[in-house]
Amino acid sequence: MSNVVIVGTQWGDEGKGKIVDFFTEKADLVVRFQGGNNAGHTLVVAGQKTILHLIPSGVLHPQVTCIIGNGVVIDPQVCLQEIRDLKSRGYLKKEDQLFISENAHVIFPYHREIDLLREERRGKSKIGTTGRGIGPAYEDKVARMGIRMQELVSPERLKKRLEEVLPEKNLYIEKILGGRPQSFQEVFESYLQDGKELKKYVTNTSILLDQEIRQKKNILFEGAQGTSLDVDSGTYPFVTSSNTVAANACVGSGIGPKSIDEVIGVCKAYTTRVGGGPFPTELQDEVGKRLQEKGGEFGATTGRPRRCGWLDLVVLRHAVRANGLTGLVVTKLDVLSGLKTLKVCVAYKYRGEFFREMPSSVEILQECEPVYDEMKGWEENLEGVKRLSDLPKAARTYLERIEKESGVPLSLISIGPSRDQYILIKDPFTR
Repeated sequence: MSNVVIVGTQWGDEGKGKIVDFFTEKADLVVRFQGGNNAGHTLVVAGQKTILHLIPSGVLHPQVTCIIGNGVVIDPQVCLQEIRDLKSRGYLKKEDQLFISENAHVIFPYHREIDLLREERRGKSKIGTTGRGIGPAYEDKVARMGIRMQELVSPERLKKRLEEVLPEKNLYIEKILGGRPQSFQEVFESYLQDGKELKKYVTNTSILLDQEIRQKKNILFEGAQGTSLDVDSGTYPFVTSSNTVAANACVGSGIGPKSIDEVIGVCKAYTTRVGGGPFPTELQDEVGKRLQEKGGEFGATTGRPRRCGWLDLVVLRHAVRANGLTGLVVTKLDVLSGLKTLKVCVAYKYRGEFFREMPSSVEILQECEPVYDEMKGWEENLEGVKRLSDLPKAARTYLERIEKESGVPLSLISIGPSRDQYILIKDPFTR
């Protein structure tokens, strides 16, 4: 038995979905523990692309039970559409393959409206939110104004809670943000139907997980976004609205920390970021464009082009500390093929000072200049490589540098988008 958490070590988009899908071969359950449909995990199996926003990436494995934990905020219509799409393609044949926490909070149309109107008012100071209502839904959760899945599936409780919450939301939308108020009847009737369709999946997933842990099952906990988007540990305020670090796997799933055995961090071989916020190693030149095009760096959720830059080892060391990583996965190593020279950021320079660790002040970070070490690149195509020893020497040296700087052993190297394009070094489920 082994319980493994998988998290992103950068600003998200590291390729976690593929890695979760890969390690799911050994798992009995896969649990999504935070975020909402602002995250997108892209999987390529037998040449067919699947993009998931809420349902765990393990859903492509029929033997695996998928759980959406209490730490996730759920847009019911997005969730239902995802279920329908998967079923139309032959997945989710059994209803008991998916469970949703009764304590997960629900995203309503007023959350999306508030999200969009606020971002519009920020002008040049935009955070880069996806406009999916994620932040406002988490706000209501903390303010004890949220509506949970257990209320969504109970018509009487849904009506009561919506009558309590909606007038205040409409007042804020109309008087403060200048938007249009929401119709109670339209929202209620739409969500009433959503609740009826989702009811069969809703249960106390904390109890379910506890039972599975006691039975020594292998459980994979799937994070969304990345460490530097964590609301506490990230580049605040240019962050998401939840805790993306490994510790939240417990809080967002309803289990205790002693149940976790391994924490695997996923690191792209270079760095990307979507939306606003500081990005010290960003490249606004031909190399940056090349990484974007060759790496297919466009958001799975929004389609927005990702900002690209050299690998930032300062950001990686920050993730090692914040998550307590026990293993590291490097993705998209193949994208670097063909570059004669590579650079890795080993420190930041700020007004004459040098930082090896990431400053918590976003104002300081915005002024930081990357301090680079140059490394030799490689020309070889990595397609078909299955052993570490078969990689070009320069590629192995690059990976050794990542391992040394992070202080964390490599678990797996991904060298392409498909499920079978990998080099396995250590399986976290084999203890």
